[in-house]
Amino acid sequence: MKEIYNELKLVIEQGIPAVLCIVTMTTGSTPRKAGSKMLVYSDGSVKGTIGGGSIEFQAIKDALGIITSGAPQSKKFHLEEDLKMQCGGTMEVYFEPLGVLPKLYIFGGGHIGKALSGYATGLGFRPFVFDQREGIFESWSIPGVETCNGDFIQIIDSLAFDTNTYIVIVTHQHEFDEKVLFACAPRKYAYLGMIGSRRKVGEIRKKALAEKILSESLIEKIDMPVGIPFAAETPAEIAISIIAKMIDVKNTLKKS
Repeated sequence: MKEIYNELKLVIEQGIPAVLCIVTMTTGSTPRKAGSKMLVYSDGSVKGTIGGGSIEFQAIKDALGIITSGAPQSKKFHLEEDLKMQCGGTMEVYFEPLGVLPKLYIFGGGHIGKALSGYATGLGFRPFVFDQREGIFESWSIPGVETCNGDFIQIIDSLAFDTNTYIVIVTHQHEFDEKVLFACAPRKYAYLGMIGSRRKVGEIRKKALAEKILSESLIEKIDMPVGIPFAAETPAEIAISIIAKMIDVKNTLKKS
């Protein structure tokens, strides 16, 4: 047990992505009882055990998925029925993600996208920046920021979206902003924001409804114009307004 607590301290202090698995309830014959703990790391390695065999194999598999999504959950296992184990009892396991940073997808590698990605690395997000322009990232040297050139829609189709995903649309053309917005809005996310004037936002809203591209409920979830409203002028100031809004959303979701 001491080994688990020492590892847990290290994970929290260093922000290492992992999932703490805790057996919260058992009935009947089970390999371990309530209180058993196991840490699962992103490479599949573990510390501790919740019983070995099929239950542990399945718990590790579930934990790796939770590292990606960042969403805690409880799961009940019927050992004989679900996992073909001879024990025949049931185990409930709570999965708590640790050190899992929310993904931030930034569409647009211009001045705002660059400034935003730089702020994000130190404020609890894992930024990915996408742009269709070749060579746009050649002069970038921001630690912790991942970049990708390519068609926006093809990139969107290749990405994983979940309730721990934040999306900011700041491309260099109105046409691209619109296409990315329409492609991202129906997907799962914690936050979706698009830059633009109130006139631009109004036009996109009108088109989305008139052509039945997005429903009213989907449009209402989008933060546009993006960010917290204040008299921001420079790309860095606009990026600050955006990151402030995302921090507010992230911390509010933690409390809910």
